Amino acid sequence: MHMRPIRFARTLAALAILALAGPVIAADFQPPASPGRLFRIVNGSFDSVTALAVTTGSAASYEPIDLREPLQGGLTSTTVRLPGGACLRDVQVTFRDGRSQVYRDIDVCKATGLRLSANRLPAAH
Repeated sequence: MHMRPIRFARTLAALAILALAGPVIAADFQPPASPGRLFRIVNGSFDSVTALAVTTGSAASYEPIDLREPLQGGLTSTTVRLPGGACLRDVQVTFRDGRSQVYRDIDVCKATGLRLSANRLPAAH
């Protein structure tokens, strides 16, 4: 089998381009390196939220979420970034008067947020 020099050069050039472009193309298919999903907290209660923490999996240990400032009562809201973990989470909310409330089994994969109500019943949305 005899290959012409021009055809050989074209084949070699095509292989060189593919070898250089391969890692670039593969990098486009990598999942984004985000630390967690965004989740909205709506405070429909009458008291300010001073701290927020969530579980990341089956363990009952809570990981704090930085609120930056208290979330005032009366239908104010903020968006936080949850740490990576399982879909079902427990959310612990601490209010200005020091009491804490735990909202259990919030599915953060299906819901985009949590509404804290004055009657202390959560509503995932």
